Amino acid sequence: MYTQAMDTHPDPAAARAPAAAPSEREAELQRRFDARIDAGDFIEAKDWMPEDYRRTLVRQISQHAHSEIVGMLPEGNWISRAPTLKRKAILIAKVQDEGGHGLYLYAAAETLGTSRDAMIDGLHRGKAKYSSIFNYPTLTWADVGVIGWLVDGAAIMNQVPICRCSFAPYARAMIRICREESFHQRQGFDALLTMMRDGTDEQRAMVQDAVDRWWWPSIMMFGPPDDQSPNSAQSMRWGIKRVSNDELRARFIDATVEQAKVLGVTLPDPALKWNEARQHHDHGPIDWSEFKRVIGGDGPCNRERLAARVRAWEAGAWVREAALAHARKRADTRARVEGQPEESEAR
Repeated sequence: MYTQAMDTHPDPAAARAPAAAPSEREAELQRRFDARIDAGDFIEAKDWMPEDYRRTLVRQISQHAHSEIVGMLPEGNWISRAPTLKRKAILIAKVQDEGGHGLYLYAAAETLGTSRDAMIDGLHRGKAKYSSIFNYPTLTWADVGVIGWLVDGAAIMNQVPICRCSFAPYARAMIRICREESFHQRQGFDALLTMMRDGTDEQRAMVQDAVDRWWWPSIMMFGPPDDQSPNSAQSMRWGIKRVSNDELRARFIDATVEQAKVLGVTLPDPALKWNEARQHHDHGPIDWSEFKRVIGGDGPCNRERLAARVRAWEAGAWVREAALAHARKRADTRARVEGQPEESEAR
């Protein structure tokens, strides 16, 4: 889901700034860094790294974290309306997982020298991006199942290679996240399968309608075509990204076509067919103008989603303030205790 983060154009002002010639020591550090990347080594937070590598990671990881947090909103809206207690419990667990993923990722980004407050401020001011998929509405209960099947399925396809990302804190966080995303995908598929096999004609029509609306946005999640992806080549050179946008999209489509047959739904692409020469499915044209519009802030729910996050942040200010006050109180108490002489010394 987060290939899009690597396709964000850098700040034009930063691009215009002339780069200073590296010193001899910096050049040597760069050579060592390149050798480690070529050898497939992991880079730890305290290791030397080029500033561009650091900035790219901060942008990608923070936008990944923002996507997890904003992604709680479309499904959280359905917790109180889930059709059974079982589905309610599953959805609560899933939304809670997404919040945890955001926290893991903010912590990983903080190891690069940024602050959580700065990252969240960037999100709230509209300066930082998050995955375009979370700007679409969830109109029916079937949408929740389709998000699990298609959106989380795309997330797994995208995120498993990040478990081998060259930046070790990010790679380690992704191992647990991918395990939980697998559960998310399975529960979505199970919810749809139940409706398609045991549901009414109206419910089956509801599932097909949700698939029709979410299919194209889900395959846009992998980002623009490789020849239109400005930062992908460098990210792959650094080992941040392991598989190209087009290859990830092709793998996802191939897997999903077979799953759709099991469900008994039709994917809304008449051009979808197997290409023996490519060993992948061909698909119809993607409306990249829609993708750019949604990424740019003009999707169906962009303003609604962002406003909801800002309201939640402001409403939770007292909790953060209380937690900080408690932490300061504990630190002061510890300092006083540690500063007192031992009883034997006092005598």
